[in-house]
Amino acid sequence: MNSITPQSSSEDFDFFIGNWQVSHRRLKHRLVSCSQWDNFSGTSTTQKILGGAGNFDDNRLDMPQESYHAATLRTYDSGTGLWSIWWLDGRYSDQLDAPMQGQFINGIGTFYVEETFEGKTIKVRFLWTRPTPDTPRWEQAFSQDGGLTWETNWLMDFNKID
Repeated sequence: MNSITPQSSSEDFDFFIGNWQVSHRRLKHRLVSCSQWDNFSGTSTTQKILGGAGNFDDNRLDMPQESYHAATLRTYDSGTGLWSIWWLDGRYSDQLDAPMQGQFINGIGTFYVEETFEGKTIKVRFLWTRPTPDTPRWEQAFSQDGGLTWETNWLMDFNKID
């Protein structure tokens, strides 16, 4: 019997509830063929909201240049089977962009949105994977050609601390 779940559910992010130490790896410059990375740490605390139909995390990012706080809001629409994800950067707390949208298929969460980056329209992709059952990974990639090619520019590896 195949144990692969082909569709998302409100339980997709249950693995991510709790307190986490985060190892960040982010390209110094995006979409300019840069190969230099910044490595830094952070923390994240995630809890369920909306009776389990969403979750919220509070983050601290200790970047080389500065430390800041950010938050993520995720909600699940049982009618469409899609998740929506909003990122709120504490340095720009009056800005809330269009949400990423997507779903989990075969244990991998894939989410997309169109954004403007340095005056150009790009496609942004988030991937949620679990290299091991207890170590989730998030990755962000940008595409300038409508999703034909992708530049991965940020990775976060999570280690549970409680």
